[in-house]
Amino acid sequence: MTTAHINAIGTAVPPHQVHDAFLGFVRQMVDDPRKLRLFDRMASLSGIERRFSFIEPDVLEDGLVTDRDRFYGPGDWPSTGARMARYEKHAPELALEAIGALTPDIAGEGVTHLIVASCTGFIAPGLDQLIVAATGIDPSVERTVVGFMGCYAAVNSLRLAHHIVRSEPDARVLVVNVELCTLHFQRTQDIERLLSMLLFGDAASAALVTAEPSGIALTDFRAGAIPGSAEAITWRIADQGFDMHLDGRVPALIAEALRLERDRNDTQGILRGQAPSDVDLWAVHAGGRTVLDAVERALELPADALQPSRDVLRQFGNVSSATLMFVLGAMLARREAGDGGSNGEGGSNGLAMAFGPGLAAETFRFRML
Repeated sequence: MTTAHINAIGTAVPPHQVHDAFLGFVRQMVDDPRKLRLFDRMASLSGIERRFSFIEPDVLEDGLVTDRDRFYGPGDWPSTGARMARYEKHAPELALEAIGALTPDIAGEGVTHLIVASCTGFIAPGLDQLIVAATGIDPSVERTVVGFMGCYAAVNSLRLAHHIVRSEPDARVLVVNVELCTLHFQRTQDIERLLSMLLFGDAASAALVTAEPSGIALTDFRAGAIPGSAEAITWRIADQGFDMHLDGRVPALIAEALRLERDRNDTQGILRGQAPSDVDLWAVHAGGRTVLDAVERALELPADALQPSRDVLRQFGNVSSATLMFVLGAMLARREAGDGGSNGEGGSNGLAMAFGPGLAAETFRFRML
């Protein structure tokens, strides 16, 4: 049977580094010193050094931290419509930059299918149509949009590409993930919500998936859900942007579910009957330091097993559905450079997983060629 391969991955981030500005913004917004001390402590432990946005930070003469356009200024914060106007402007720009990083001539790649995933905005004509028009891809390309699935949408997008290539061996599938998470900051003094916002940045990825045996071979896909956890991660459209709820219990829920998976270890589970030690490479969605810690502890992984994910978290934060593609892209770049890295040096068998609303896990096995 034909095997789908991720032949190459391109990535892009907006021009402005906003992590430090966000920390300053929160420090001036929170009135309660105890809450602020807690926030500062958790921020120092977050494992994040940089996040990027199209929103350019600015500091006024009185020391007030805001942004150049006063999008999140001292007055009323933007409506959902205003945020979507920014999405319509910048999401196509970022998608095209990631595609350009993948290849300077995507039209010349003979793309037959286009899959676009995003959960941070809506426009019509959609990103898929705008990408086709801007790149010169044949307008007859088959288009699919994966919308509002959250952080694990990368896996769903790759699963679609996997099935397309298996059914049409000549297919050449362009998979694009675009997220502008920083359009949805909320004005609040709730520390749990502020810590959720602390995680997220903006980014895009583009991948070419074909039957050509190079890059990353996609082996199989499997999903699982944690009963009774539907409200642990939610993402709802409100009057002032999209409102995320990330329950503080999420890492513990993930850890317990993975411990059960490890203990039962049968062919129907996420581990497919393998022991964690059978896996050379772990590509785990960098949802946050505590999420990565939960995966590491629950599966009893070596201390360096999740280093690629921790590196992505440190450099970019959680960029929703693009995060896992950044992890896979970093692994692919190291392999192509002849450096297996500390995560599975010389090994090729991998397991990827991402978590999101449900609370659900989407996973696939892969081989690094």
